[in-house]
Amino acid sequence: MSPMIIPEMGYKRKKELDCKVGYKIKNELYRETQIISDPSKSPDIEGDLVINIGPQHPATHGVLHLVITLNGETVKKVEPHLGYIHRSIEKMCESLSYRQFIYVTSRMDYLSAHMNNHGCSMCVEKGLQIEVPPRAQVIRVLMDELTRLASHQLWWGAMAMDVGALTPFFLAFREREMINDIMEETCGARLTMNYMVPGGVMTDIHPNFQRKVKEFIVHFKNKIDEYDELVTGNIIFQNRTKGVGYISREDAISYGMTGGSARGSGVSCDIRKLYPYEVYDKVQFNEIIEMGGDSFARYMVRMKEMRESISIIDQLIDNIPEGEFQAKTKAVLKLPKGEFYSRIETARGEFGVYIVSEGGTTPYRIKFRSPGFSNLSALDHMARGSKIGDMVAMMATLDLVIPDIDR
Repeated sequence: MSPMIIPEMGYKRKKELDCKVGYKIKNELYRETQIISDPSKSPDIEGDLVINIGPQHPATHGVLHLVITLNGETVKKVEPHLGYIHRSIEKMCESLSYRQFIYVTSRMDYLSAHMNNHGCSMCVEKGLQIEVPPRAQVIRVLMDELTRLASHQLWWGAMAMDVGALTPFFLAFREREMINDIMEETCGARLTMNYMVPGGVMTDIHPNFQRKVKEFIVHFKNKIDEYDELVTGNIIFQNRTKGVGYISREDAISYGMTGGSARGSGVSCDIRKLYPYEVYDKVQFNEIIEMGGDSFARYMVRMKEMRESISIIDQLIDNIPEGEFQAKTKAVLKLPKGEFYSRIETARGEFGVYIVSEGGTTPYRIKFRSPGFSNLSALDHMARGSKIGDMVAMMATLDLVIPDIDR
């Protein structure tokens, strides 16, 4: 039987279907849906359906494009198509000074902006052997944990809305606004703060910082119980997440997953525990690990992590040492020739910074290890055999931020 040539609606390109093997697409154009059938088979056998999710923002919380192959409502394959917000950030950094490149990373995972800047500053400090003052170390950790809370609050509200609950989104932003107000007062910004610098922090904390943080702690300790009452214990929410998007511990390690997505499968990978930095080795907190491996387990990891962040802040807020908030450094920094790497635990997992220096004022090469890229790579494995309606819950518990993936 000769190949069938089917003209595209409104396009000059054509598809060639090979009836012997099912289908073969040449000069492929993605439309909203493609029905793929085998005319040589019985008409009673339905073909596969290829659909697009994204890259419109409301569909995937960013410009993520998923090409999904379905048999009925069962997912057979998920192909992420990246690059819609690629900005060559790593290449841009190679033309910026060691002070300037740090703040480009605020635009990657913008919900972990403090932590990205922190990881870059640590890498520069390692190269120059800069000792960060104790006061600056504590301030950095406080800012990191407040950022983690703000990120998890947005994730919680967005995930609940993804699976059909609108009210939690407004409740999450109620608490998140309190954190943003604290950030704005000290850093001058609410999202991309540009506060971390090599040697410490840009400015000292605002006189109201400690008082407002303590007020927030008292407020949030009560509200997080409300989060659990409203969503965690909801039978509809549990049915949408339990047993959905399962990935084993071995597979999570194989895909390079980190953060809450990996810890939901029993993987111990918290950088704050494995490779302590700043004052994390001086505070008491637990690495949250769940063994379920499904969407509900990943959800519970982040819910419990919010309580641990509150505990860390509670231990440090009244114990900020006196002294300098920034080490004395030269105006123009030059890293010695060599290779340097630092890692940090962001709200989504391990963020790594790799710098190759030739001894000049700008990096020769820079590479960022973003947690979202590796976590997204596991989506196809998690989704195969599940229903299309469960895809939203799986993506939500991976907590993806697309500029972190594309860079």
